[in-house]
Amino acid sequence: MENSIYIALSKQMALRNQMDATANNIANMNTTGYRGQHVLFNEYLQDDSKGVEDELSFVLDKGQWHSKKEGDLKYTGNQTDIAIEGPGYFGMVGPGGEVMYTRAGQLQMDANGVLTDANGRPIASTGGAQIALPAGSSEVKIDENGFVSNQNGQVGQIMVVEFTNQQQLDPVGNNLYRTDEEGQPPANSRVKQGMLEGSNVNAVEEMTAMIGTLRDYQSVQNALKTEHERLRAAIQSLTQQ
Repeated sequence: MENSIYIALSKQMALRNQMDATANNIANMNTTGYRGQHVLFNEYLQDDSKGVEDELSFVLDKGQWHSKKEGDLKYTGNQTDIAIEGPGYFGMVGPGGEVMYTRAGQLQMDANGVLTDANGRPIASTGGAQIALPAGSSEVKIDENGFVSNQNGQVGQIMVVEFTNQQQLDPVGNNLYRTDEEGQPPANSRVKQGMLEGSNVNAVEEMTAMIGTLRDYQSVQNALKTEHERLRAAIQSLTQQ
């Protein structure tokens, strides 16, 4: 008797997750190097081996996937701004020295000359270490292969890697990804100095998706209300007999 309610509730939970993902995309439509996240759903059939007479079909939140579309490259002229042209990712040194990955290349130098992102996380070298510019560095050059130089010569190379399956990258927040897959040398990626990659989120598409999700949620809510009234009427009818 309550099967229809359980099924409707499973869809509402899925729609809530979809709304959260869409809202997060809209909030990051101006975030450097951000890639839109989308929820992947699947059908879940209740196991009928447990004595259930009717096979129920629920909505299963299977996971997320992110758009691989590259954002527009914007010229800034800042010598510590970098972008990737191609499918690659920059390596970042995370907590405990773990290497994580990002498309955001808005860098800066800290008090020790270490190249970091806006949150103070060091960008990784090809060996996974930090890249520090010597004191007195007045000029920073970063070539298409990620080699970093000052006015006296080369000081390191920024890690740029490509992945066979980008969907294996797990978003961990702050525009960072983690994966157990080993990155490959960049065959089709080039570093562009003085440029930043914009978000690949299409605001019109995301707003349209948000409106559609809201309407679906309201439709399920109305169905639940109708079902509740039907059950109440049935119970009242039985108690009067």
